[in-house]
Amino acid sequence: MPKKINTKAVKLHIKKGDNVKVLAGNHKNKTGRVITVFPQKYRAIVEGMHIAVKHIKPSTKNPKGRIEKKEASMHMSNLMLIDPASGKATRIGRKRDENNKLCRYAKKTGEIIKNA
Repeated sequence: MPKKINTKAVKLHIKKGDNVKVLAGNHKNKTGRVITVFPQKYRAIVEGMHIAVKHIKPSTKNPKGRIEKKEASMHMSNLMLIDPASGKATRIGRKRDENNKLCRYAKKTGEIIKNA
């Protein structure tokens, strides 16, 4: 039986380019910039966090093989947006601006968060 694909629109509190604080795991309380977001999996890749090690097998092109390190995705529930005004982690809300366009705002300060 084919695997079902979730086609439902997902509301995300984090977007690509946002500065975030890690809430759980080995990198708890560290901050970084979001490189990629995977909405259907509700995961994101943060620069310099959650490094995965992959062993590359020797081949004719690369006879010695190598160990490759790169960022792995982490669940968005472990990330919190950093308020650009105060520099602290904050929850976000959504409201309409003067152009009747939906925008994000920081709940702590009420400042509108510019999209990166």
